[in-house]
Amino acid sequence: MNLCIDLGNTFVKTGLFRENDLLETRWRLTFGELTSYVALVRPARLMISSTSRTEEELRAIFSECTDEIYLLGPLTPVPLTKAYDTPHTLGADRVAAAVGARAIRPNDDCLVIDMGTCITYDFVTRRDVFEGGLISPGLRMRFQAMHSFTERLPAVEADGVIPSLVGKNTRHAMQSGVMNGLVAELNGIVARYHELFPDFQTLICGGDARFFESSFQTPIFVLPELVLIGLNRILQHNAQL
Repeated sequence: MNLCIDLGNTFVKTGLFRENDLLETRWRLTFGELTSYVALVRPARLMISSTSRTEEELRAIFSECTDEIYLLGPLTPVPLTKAYDTPHTLGADRVAAAVGARAIRPNDDCLVIDMGTCITYDFVTRRDVFEGGLISPGLRMRFQAMHSFTERLPAVEADGVIPSLVGKNTRHAMQSGVMNGLVAELNGIVARYHELFPDFQTLICGGDARFFESSFQTPIFVLPELVLIGLNRILQHNAQL
């Protein structure tokens, strides 16, 4: 079996695969919980996308569990052509999500929206070309910025629903500004992409996707496991080389 790990700054997500079949996912693991889980599963192959730990550290920790460890980096072969001016700065999670989109929608151009710490919008063609995209602040970053860069605005978080447009107190007004602002951004960016590429599928993933999946004005596919699916496809691609 293949174990794919999306190792973020705070939490870890994992997907256990038998070939293309996703057997099990684990969400919001700590790193300590991850090491115990890998030792329990002992996968044949391990694919890791990491934003928080070095390749040397990860190989040292997991080499006792499996002989085949792949780490997704700028030089890792992937089944995409990167039409990006600075491919060495392209985030591994963006690449993995794009590869996952091609696996799910092999006959379509795809706009991939990943709603994590930052929100990324990336366009990948049906000819397996990663064209690029844009990056904007994520949900929590927007709340934190208002609190951090002002003296009077409180620390506020989302309540899990899109609030009414007219806030009646400061907390409500901040929630309305962030949440409704993001709804407008999401729909506006998708509409702008449709002006450039009339026929594509929109796929969204990331921890905050659940807040906004019902707010889109055009059809979308919500796929929380998209990055993990992409990591597994990249792992299979490298194992065949």
